[in-house]
Amino acid sequence: MNQAITFRQAVLTDVPHIVAMLADDPLGQEREQFADPLPQLYFDAFEHIERDTNQELMVVVQDIHVIGTFQMSFIPYLTYRGGIRAQIEAVRIHKDFRGQGIGERVFRWAIERAQARGAHLLQLTTDKKRPDAIRFYEKLGFKASHEGMKLHFKK
Repeated sequence: MNQAITFRQAVLTDVPHIVAMLADDPLGQEREQFADPLPQLYFDAFEHIERDTNQELMVVVQDIHVIGTFQMSFIPYLTYRGGIRAQIEAVRIHKDFRGQGIGERVFRWAIERAQARGAHLLQLTTDKKRPDAIRFYEKLGFKASHEGMKLHFKK
């Protein structure tokens, strides 16, 4: 589909829209605390992200409405001769706009952005409970080349 959408860096007033999208699925409902008023910890996290030049919290906008979000991290490291690894996380499209090709446009934009920042690869993680997402990423050319592991800490 060919809706006029734009990508821009998120601003503070976008935070409630972003958290609403993060919380709007079964896994997100377990992790997020979307409420009115929104807990201050989300605004604090936004300010931390905004100060870090290796972080880009993005929103997808159609007209004046935030209809999607994702975060890109640029990780410099010694391997790959001092390379930069781009990571994309928290990709969400508002439920009313899914199935219209917007997710693919997000990833095309993210790939171009990663290359423009000099990254040698773009990586992501996805929950194994999301088989549709895995198929989507594979269709875009992503390969399950590594086994990811996480250690969660109790709060």
